[in-house]
Amino acid sequence: MAAVLGPVTNYASAAVPGWAAQAWVIWPVFAVLVAGSIGLLLWGRHLDAAARPPARLAPVSRLARGQQASLRPPHVQRVRGREGELAVLAGMLRRPQGRFAVLCAVGGMGKTTVAAQLATQAEAAGWRVFWVCWRDGAELAQQMVQAALACGLPEAELEAARAGQASLPDVVWRQLGRVRRWLLVVDNADEPHEIGPAGEPVADYRGWIRPHGRGLLVVTSRDGSEQTWGPCAQLLPLEPLPVRPAGQVLLDAAPVAGTAEQARELAARLGGLPLALHAAGTYLAGPTSRYRTFAAYRQALEQELRFLLGAAHPNASHPQVARAVVRHTWEVSLDQLAGEGNALARPLLRLLALLAQAPVPLSLITPDLLSVVTGHDVTAVALEAAFAGLHRYGLLGLPHSPGSTGPASGSSEGAQVVLHPLIREINAVALTAETSDLAVWHRALAERLTTAVHEANQRGRAGWPAAVLLAPHLPLLLDYADPRTATHHRTTLNALAQVLQKAGAFGAARLLHERVLDVETRMLGPEHPDTLTSRNNLGNALFGMGEPAEAVRLLRQTLEDRTRILGPVHPDTLTSRNDLACALDGTGEHAEAVGLLRQTLNDRTRVLGPEHPHTLASRDSLGLALDGMGEHAQAVRMHRSTLDDRIRVLGPEHHLTLLSRHNLASALTRAGEQTEAIQLLRQALNDHARILGDEHPHTLASRDSLGLALDGMGEHAQAVRMHRQTLEDRTRILSPEHPDTLASRHNLALALTSAGEQAEAIDLLRRALDDRVRILGDEHTHTLSTRNALETALAMSTQRPQSRWWHWLLRRNVAAGGG
Repeated sequence: MAAVLGPVTNYASAAVPGWAAQAWVIWPVFAVLVAGSIGLLLWGRHLDAAARPPARLAPVSRLARGQQASLRPPHVQRVRGREGELAVLAGMLRRPQGRFAVLCAVGGMGKTTVAAQLATQAEAAGWRVFWVCWRDGAELAQQMVQAALACGLPEAELEAARAGQASLPDVVWRQLGRVRRWLLVVDNADEPHEIGPAGEPVADYRGWIRPHGRGLLVVTSRDGSEQTWGPCAQLLPLEPLPVRPAGQVLLDAAPVAGTAEQARELAARLGGLPLALHAAGTYLAGPTSRYRTFAAYRQALEQELRFLLGAAHPNASHPQVARAVVRHTWEVSLDQLAGEGNALARPLLRLLALLAQAPVPLSLITPDLLSVVTGHDVTAVALEAAFAGLHRYGLLGLPHSPGSTGPASGSSEGAQVVLHPLIREINAVALTAETSDLAVWHRALAERLTTAVHEANQRGRAGWPAAVLLAPHLPLLLDYADPRTATHHRTTLNALAQVLQKAGAFGAARLLHERVLDVETRMLGPEHPDTLTSRNNLGNALFGMGEPAEAVRLLRQTLEDRTRILGPVHPDTLTSRNDLACALDGTGEHAEAVGLLRQTLNDRTRVLGPEHPHTLASRDSLGLALDGMGEHAQAVRMHRSTLDDRIRVLGPEHHLTLLSRHNLASALTRAGEQTEAIQLLRQALNDHARILGDEHPHTLASRDSLGLALDGMGEHAQAVRMHRQTLEDRTRILSPEHPDTLASRHNLALALTSAGEQAEAIDLLRRALDDRVRILGDEHTHTLSTRNALETALAMSTQRPQSRWWHWLLRRNVAAGGG
């Protein structure tokens, strides 16, 4: 080459050799030089290619040796109930579009299983699959490099990164951006802040987690925070399995342990938690297990949960063991939170586990409460961080807020959290095992519950939402109470129940009354005055819930017992007589109701005085019963007098005053005084909505009555709209079979009949008749009213009506009452 280069160099000098002047010499020499250069270039590329892995993707099996074994995905059996999540992942696998997926949920929800199923599907479709199991930063870096090498990463680029000339994550992800058809799973990435490199938040996408490749990255993690994973993450939170696929999981594991229905019952008891289902199925399939059927295992859980799913494992300190054992899987998350400096998360979760399986209002848990049970000072900031940490790791959820990002989202007034049933039960077991004096926790919680009830009562209507949330947890007072506080705690429950009845939350009130009655019957005896009061309260709650027959039975028994034990004119006896009469009136027994109410009104006027609130209540109830008997004029006079007295004694906006205005207006409607009735009903509806709320039962009753009055005035279209809205609201709030809901269906049908919409009216009346026959009985007055209305509507659909007679028929059905 030097001999050739010499003449070339001389070619640029002033003295040109003689042979260079000949063209036939110059062009061959130039051609030789070009050919030599091309040959050297091709030879160099050949040597480079021989020194590095081929650009074509290498089989994973070639890498799966020694420390590279984790690149192989785990084998899974058939996955049940995750079709939706797998469909989303399959779509992302085909078109990642600059995003990566995060399967996130509390421990035991089956994140790894879903990812492994996706890996199986991807391999079957020809994708290269790399499974990286997170343990620490160094091992993650090594496994990511191995995946990049399998995707054709040049050794020279890797050496440059090792020499500090380039970022190793940059080098790896640059190569992952060059090739297609790969799936990379990073499993158990539960501590994203440790993934690194050090100091790099995951959401910055400068570390090992990036959305930049041309394949799909899937991460499984207990951390479900959008803030953690950033805007390019497609979060796929896993929920408990529905009952049917959850039952099938049990049948897959233990096919001879019982029927599909029994498997579903056990699955429901386990809350659809995949880890618990797997544990139960494995146990049932064991040849030496004590319980071999789904039914036996479900029954045993009630007494032996701590020995079955709550059993401690001797090797629980090993992370992989802890993840696979129901008792310990959530301790992994609590350890991680403690490692982040959130030591309050564990005692907070234990405290929540002592409450009922119902939403817990955040306002119930205070720093002072946690200070008492932990023995350390707790600040509001630390408590908020503990709630946020538990939510981030999926250990508590938010009811009715699937898209919320933290427990404090939305209005703090009604903020609440929920626990999975098994998380609650297992944490209660753990607290029992690690705490020597549970009485301290119980006393602190009882005191806080009592204070919370007092706070709700003091706030009036503004405290009703809090009262409804507190109701499921109040019975714990009876479980935790000692004899010195038992009476006080029963009084607390009764006080909250009365608030709930004012709020129209009869179901929650019934729960409290039932628990108090059960305890008092056992502790005080069935004829103790307090027991009789609780029985009467329960009867009223049952009537409010739409169970009039049971309410009448209970109230009649209580009246008989109080009359015998306390005497016929004792105030409690008079209360029982009044309440029984109201229930009888509500079931259509107007004549008996009027007799009882006349007697009660006379006795209350004599014993309590003519203006006592209880006396006014008897007068109001008597007016309703007289109206039900058809004595509309007398009912109007009585309601008008009661309304005047209640305005003077209780005030114009007291809820009983509003009720008197509504009752007067309803009586005026039936008496044919439509103009005054509509004016009063509009006022009553506005006042009820403003003071009690749009969905209070009294507000709905005012709207229903206004619809009847409008229909009587010939405003049929407006009446139809009002009745339709009321029917929808009562169906949702009270239940489809509540007597008030049946009344709304009846009244909507009447308005439709008046408006000429016979087809829909007939359909509604047939449904209302079937329901009233089944719920109220074939001879109940409301059933008879619906049957008459149906006959009228059927006749109108086949004949041309004579207007006066037909309108009389419709008014008769309105007066007979939709109930």
